[in-house]
Amino acid sequence: MLPLAGAAASPTQNPAPPPSDPVTLVRRAVQHRLDAEKTHKPAQYMIRRVDEHRDTTKLIIETRDGDVARLVAVNGKPPSPDADEAELARLDDLAAHPELQEHRRKGEQKDADRVNHILGLLPDALLYQFEGMIPCGAGQCYRLSFKPNPKFTPPDIESNILRGVAGEVWVDQAHERLVRLDAHFVSDVDFGWSILGRLNKGGTVLLKQTDVGDNEWALTGLSLHVTYRILLVKSGSDQVTEEMTHYAPVSPSLSYRDAIKLLKKYDSTTAAYTP
Repeated sequence: MLPLAGAAASPTQNPAPPPSDPVTLVRRAVQHRLDAEKTHKPAQYMIRRVDEHRDTTKLIIETRDGDVARLVAVNGKPPSPDADEAELARLDDLAAHPELQEHRRKGEQKDADRVNHILGLLPDALLYQFEGMIPCGAGQCYRLSFKPNPKFTPPDIESNILRGVAGEVWVDQAHERLVRLDAHFVSDVDFGWSILGRLNKGGTVLLKQTDVGDNEWALTGLSLHVTYRILLVKSGSDQVTEEMTHYAPVSPSLSYRDAIKLLKKYDSTTAAYTP
């Protein structure tokens, strides 16, 4: 669903005027994010993902042809020689088959479109209330609580998820950017996402976003804990945390094959590129 950032903190005691209209504030914050995507500058970054089975870290490089990744750590340590050799072979195979990368790029774009679609519905799908100001990063954030808007009619099955969430959203006061979304499911909701199923009441989603430099905002944290049922037959659960760090700009003209060459030069033992 949607990376948002800033460590958790307690609300300040200094009184601050509430936004004239919380819904308008959220609408502007969402629009600022959507507008920024049009001028997004590609970057490289680390993503650590911890789920019920694995703890892995990958180096990601964004390119005009989509993202390319290399596994650089397992349980906080460099991959074994065999695992690293397999990873390099996978990158070679990817370089030799551009159709695989194009398939990945289309999948990434489809996922991004889904997220943007849901974000665009936030102002109308939820009811907001100003709860005060809270420290975030180097400044202050509006802290808004939200709950489902009973008048909202989801335009599709994927949007139905917004009928079952409540929680808080933080909006950076200076830049009017979404910084944190902390939601929990207050009722069971049906969903699509290529399969038919139901997300159960009680699940939680936490997204964090921050300015990673040069006014480039990026997803820096995600925590997901949900239980679900697919086709009303198979039950399951997901418990995932992701942390994105070490953002650095890369050339906008970088191709995916160029990125592969860079990734192959990365030394996991020294955490640096070799000459």
